Amino acid sequence: MKQPMYSALGGVFEYLNSDCGYEQWSQYLIERLKRLGAGAEGLDMGCGNGYFTRALWRAGYRVKGIDISPRMLSQAVILARAEGVGAEFLEGDITKLKLSGKVGFVVAVNDCINYVPHDKLSACFKRVAACLVKGGAFIFDVSTPYKLENILGDNVFFDDDEKVSYIWSNRFCGDRVEMDITVFIRGEDGRYAREDESQTQYAHSEEDIAAALVKAGFSFETEGHLGGDKLERINFLCKKL
Repeated sequence: MKQPMYSALGGVFEYLNSDCGYEQWSQYLIERLKRLGAGAEGLDMGCGNGYFTRALWRAGYRVKGIDISPRMLSQAVILARAEGVGAEFLEGDITKLKLSGKVGFVVAVNDCINYVPHDKLSACFKRVAACLVKGGAFIFDVSTPYKLENILGDNVFFDDDEKVSYIWSNRFCGDRVEMDITVFIRGEDGRYAREDESQTQYAHSEEDIAAALVKAGFSFETEGHLGGDKLERINFLCKKL
């Protein structure tokens, strides 16, 4: 039986993504937060196993991580404690985000916003804005519709090593990618346990994101990798007006 999103992957997500340039990515975030004049307290939205939460904490920010996956958060706590990081981790749905006070910045890294359905995008940005002080920073990235249709969509990916193996099968469905993932995790006794889960990523156009940001009260600029019409990822650097 397939499990909820990031249940099967929750404990090994950071391990499987160890080659994605975490260190450079975290430095990019820190540099952009400084450029935007972000305050010292913030939120890592969709924090996963907490790499960026830990990196921001070590850089001197008072940051909390929030994620919808309990297994993601359990591993985030383990890794934070192992590194002596005192960040707090909260379970929550980013489309229903609500904090008791306001913070100076929110970051949402590595496709977090691609998991927000089209009809909830505007409301999500409004909730982020409500959590920020005036002039607060909001930095996030999205995988582009081009990437979802031509790189991820209708393709199968797999990997196999001594600790974890997986098969990742995708279907492009017009405005989203439906993903089926099977993970085999090696136990201490040498046997592998199998788990299955499903995910959906939504193809948000740059125009739709821009309209939702303006509606939520943000100014913004974008940065992306060179590629013209084949751009795979766009970063949005936003400030609450």
